[in-house]
Amino acid sequence: MERMIIEKSPALEGSIRVMGAKNSALPILAATLLGTEEIILDDVPSLKDVEVIIEVLKYLGAEVEYLDKATVRINSAQVSKTEPPYELMSKMRASFLVLGPLLTRLGTSRTSMPGGCAIGARPIDLHLKGFRALGATVEENNEECYVEASAKGGLIGDTMYLDFPSVGATQNIVMAATMAKGETVIENAAKEPEIVDLCQFLNKMGADIKGAGTSNIRIRGVEKLTGCRHSIIPDRIETATFMIAAAMTKGNLLIENMIPDHVHPITAKLKEMGCTIEEGEDMVRVKGPEKLLPTSIKTLPYPGFPTDAQAQFMAMLAICTGEPSKVTETVFENRFMHAEELVRMGADIRTDGNVATIYGVRQLQGAEVRATDLRAGAALILAGLVAEGKTIMSDLYHIDRGYVEFEERLRSIGAQITRVDM
Repeated sequence: MERMIIEKSPALEGSIRVMGAKNSALPILAATLLGTEEIILDDVPSLKDVEVIIEVLKYLGAEVEYLDKATVRINSAQVSKTEPPYELMSKMRASFLVLGPLLTRLGTSRTSMPGGCAIGARPIDLHLKGFRALGATVEENNEECYVEASAKGGLIGDTMYLDFPSVGATQNIVMAATMAKGETVIENAAKEPEIVDLCQFLNKMGADIKGAGTSNIRIRGVEKLTGCRHSIIPDRIETATFMIAAAMTKGNLLIENMIPDHVHPITAKLKEMGCTIEEGEDMVRVKGPEKLLPTSIKTLPYPGFPTDAQAQFMAMLAICTGEPSKVTETVFENRFMHAEELVRMGADIRTDGNVATIYGVRQLQGAEVRATDLRAGAALILAGLVAEGKTIMSDLYHIDRGYVEFEERLRSIGAQITRVDM
């Protein structure tokens, strides 16, 4: 079985380029099911999750071809199947995003319940509420673990309010509404950059969407969507991970191909902790201080502090001595599994419900740990970079779901990290 061996590393220095955003690529790949002409996507990250959703597209009848490592050509003109296979759909939650496109284009879809990281309940009720508001008939079978939606006469636009600004529900409903009759208004919509990227892609194909990035998105239904060429936005969570890595190792790292506006909460907190930050149009340089200052964070929907950077930040707070730091998790109810693994490395972290109190220690110690989910894996790698001795991490498949060639790229900036069979 593969393991990652991480050793205490020198300050990370040099430059590193951010890859295309996984959380943008997945919904956009699902949205290609709406197109009737050739689509070319650039900056597609080479990840396990991307491989899974491409296999879903192929099964449904799409033609998919890699033009190079990060460029994919897709033609969904002949898509006719409406039920993706369970063995693919169960591998990750984002696969559920094919339901909206299939429903509006083919009038029906049946799919298994979504799978993926075990970081708590991510109910699909808001997705289904949106489909029902558009006139679809939705059947949930919890025993056989599938959802079936149909709208034989076509979807009809309506106004709906999301009880929570769910990213996945916003994406699925937007895609379903692109060819619904009339106008759809989504109130309390998610504002994430990945929502904006999806809507820009859909508009290039001929959709009529306004308000992406705000709380209210308006979609006027069109008869069909065609094709286009589109570049996936840079991954803001990967950007944040590298920024935190530079700060933890007292490094001096230039991070390129990123969008500064997308990581403002990270930048603000790192400055508060003593880091020096220099921003350009599409780059940021992070210089870590000799001593990081403790602070507190609270995860929130965008533009708040991203839940996907919480674990990495907790790893950094574990070495901030002085006043205790606090992490409040408001997005997922089960996202402190990495705390126990960090404690194995000598961290002093105490959790109570959705609040973790971190008493910084002067030195972490290498240990055998397990990546309990994607971001937890990244956090443990960062902790290993500053821990004495060797950290040996298992369950690497989580890392491969969200970071392209993570260990190779970290080595290029000075990290002592290798992947081995043990």
